[in-house]
Amino acid sequence: MKGGGGMEEDTEQETQGWFSSWFPVWCPTSMAQLKTVEGRILAGIKTRFESRYVSLPSNHRIWTLALSPETLARRTPLVLVHGFGGGLGLWVQNLEPLSRRQPVYAFDLLGFGRSSRPPFPGDPEAVEAEFVSSIEEWRAQLGLPSMILLGHSLGGFLAASYTIKHPERVKHLILVDPWGFPERPADLSESWKPPMWVKAAATILGRFNFLAVLRAAGPWGPSLVQRFRPDLKQKYERFFQDDTILEYVYHCNAQSPSGEAAFKVLSESFGWAKRPMLGRIHLIPKEIPITMIYGSRSWIEPSSGEKVKCVRPESYVRTMAIEGASHHVYADKPEEFNAAIVEICDSVPNGSSPRCTPTATLRPSSSSSSCPMPAALPHTPAHTPPLSDSALE
Repeated sequence: MKGGGGMEEDTEQETQGWFSSWFPVWCPTSMAQLKTVEGRILAGIKTRFESRYVSLPSNHRIWTLALSPETLARRTPLVLVHGFGGGLGLWVQNLEPLSRRQPVYAFDLLGFGRSSRPPFPGDPEAVEAEFVSSIEEWRAQLGLPSMILLGHSLGGFLAASYTIKHPERVKHLILVDPWGFPERPADLSESWKPPMWVKAAATILGRFNFLAVLRAAGPWGPSLVQRFRPDLKQKYERFFQDDTILEYVYHCNAQSPSGEAAFKVLSESFGWAKRPMLGRIHLIPKEIPITMIYGSRSWIEPSSGEKVKCVRPESYVRTMAIEGASHHVYADKPEEFNAAIVEICDSVPNGSSPRCTPTATLRPSSSSSSCPMPAALPHTPAHTPPLSDSALE
């Protein structure tokens, strides 16, 4: 595939066996179809990019897209980590604008999109460690000495976990509507008011993997995506007038439910993490700046940002709210989101971190000034020594 001069080298790996031979007959999906619809999405990128698999020492492969102009090679790269059920194609409205100031990398998390879909452990701490390990192996294979790390939703949770274990690799941590920060409240009736599809997910996840509904629906699966998430099409209507994005989301999630099963292990009733990040965020060294971006209309609780400020009083912590945006901030208000990220990245020139300054918000916070300390989880920080550079595989 070529898009804006980009080159792709890939060989899709389909799982073999009686299930895989029957599965495509019932579910109109395959990795080849996912590749095709992703190609239509990436065709909208006009600047040069490279999309390839990165092979890890663990024998897994991470599907990766890189926009790294040679003239910006000295700038600290920006790495984008998608959320649950997503893939790198969902960043299509952000990739080109963000790559004008520094190299940009996006990848499909292990178990999602076009990356390998291995079985995960059944323990939440082990699952989290495997995700973090795959991100570090990916970074090492690319030879990135450091990065500005941006994670959305589940990707924000994993980006924070990665920064706890590998702080020397992160120059600025950007958490976009991050999932998994607060503890699950005892009474949900007053404190949690998510959209209907999230409530349905919370109910279904108590019994089995949420997206199993798509696979069980077989040939009716694509229509379910259109019915329950018509908002996704609206978010990308400036790029696509057809159902390209809905097809992409369907094919990302109708495959083998590897990452989905991992998320179920990590989560408690969909909306919360079994190991909440607020109890550990203080383990990130105080020298690392953190920016937390929320959508003003999101179902994610924004008070976590203020609580992070409380537990990191001597660190740079900034909270921002983008007006009119819901959970998918980067797609709801791409111009405002891109401008905010460019501002943050410009504060990290040539790999230097901004000095710790007072925290700031784009709008007044309604949270209380009191700072109750969340319960900390047992953790032993571990640091990885610098690794030698290696080429993209």
